[in-house]
Amino acid sequence: MKCWDLENPTTDAPSSPPLNDNTATRNCPLCRSQQSSKRSRSVEDDKEGHLVCRIGDWLQERYEIVGSLGEGTFGKVVECVDHARGKSQVALKIIKNVGKYREAARLEINVLKKIKEKDKENKFLCVLMSDWFNFHGHMCIAFELLGKNTFEFLKENNFQPYPLPQIRHMAYQLCHALRFLHDNQLTHTDLKPENILFVNSDFDTLYNEKKSCEEKSIRNTSIRVADFGSATFDHEHHTTIVATRHYRPPEVILELGWAQPCDVWSTGCILFEYYRGFTLFQTHENREHLVMMEKILGPIPSHMIHKTRKQKYFHNGNLVWDENTSDGRYVQENCKPLRTYMLHDSLEHAQLFDLMRRMLEFDPSRRITFSEALLHPFFAGLSAEERMLCGRGASRDLSR
Repeated sequence: MKCWDLENPTTDAPSSPPLNDNTATRNCPLCRSQQSSKRSRSVEDDKEGHLVCRIGDWLQERYEIVGSLGEGTFGKVVECVDHARGKSQVALKIIKNVGKYREAARLEINVLKKIKEKDKENKFLCVLMSDWFNFHGHMCIAFELLGKNTFEFLKENNFQPYPLPQIRHMAYQLCHALRFLHDNQLTHTDLKPENILFVNSDFDTLYNEKKSCEEKSIRNTSIRVADFGSATFDHEHHTTIVATRHYRPPEVILELGWAQPCDVWSTGCILFEYYRGFTLFQTHENREHLVMMEKILGPIPSHMIHKTRKQKYFHNGNLVWDENTSDGRYVQENCKPLRTYMLHDSLEHAQLFDLMRRMLEFDPSRRITFSEALLHPFFAGLSAEERMLCGRGASRDLSR
């Protein structure tokens, strides 16, 4: 995701610079000026379908753009002041004016509406949608303004791992939010550190004497689960491939069908990344991914091998893999049994690795559920205050 610095627009130009060039203009007003500070101009899209917008632009005579939060294949996210709600700050997701992205946004809006209906008090820590609208072909979704995502914070901290007490609180909240989704027949399908946001990413800078370097320490580990663009209800069509590569479970790679345990596997991968600062499965190819899984977690169950249509990866029930190639040597040198990645031989570290191992069970039917995970001994170390931050509430049916 590309970030743009819109804090200091050029003063000698007639307006702030657009986020994209190569524009095609549509003759309809972006906003109706109510006072001199509100610019009025025609709506423009760039050649990729992004809405061209600048600091000072208004949408729906309500949202004033004050900065940029990022850009991706789907569209862009801008920071706005919501003048209809006491000038509160919101993140406005502006989808490209492209049919497939517009339809995907409609599906995401439907999921977010259902979540909001059943969790009015936001007890279950999913990002809140405050508004949505169609702006000249651009689906727009307004969210509460949150902090950095957990990957971005990790990256800006030079991939220094999160301390174990912080991982414990973040993991508990994540399990709490995902239990709510699963209890209501919804699977996220795209869990990754980028889709978990801190409510507030303010930090303190501390000096690590052992590593002789400065580290950032997040002040508040409260999180929200975000990006429901791929979320799927149990009764809906399940596409063959889901999840971002590094967090993709074996049943998806082997095309055995997937369900809610898909999210549990992804969560196990996320917790490892928080703990070590790097991804557990650093690969971009199916065969290598499966080999890494076996090196770290042990052999793939024979019944999964016999059932898969992907027999090209196997011979006589074993993975076909040449360890004498450069890729083979990389896996051999860098992928070790899971517990060898423990940084300390203490009870709480062992408990975290036990939880991760239960989440990374090959057979999805034997994988721990989020309801079971919340009762795991690893979470016994949570403070009463940390537990209270996860509000209690009965799940209600969300089905479309």
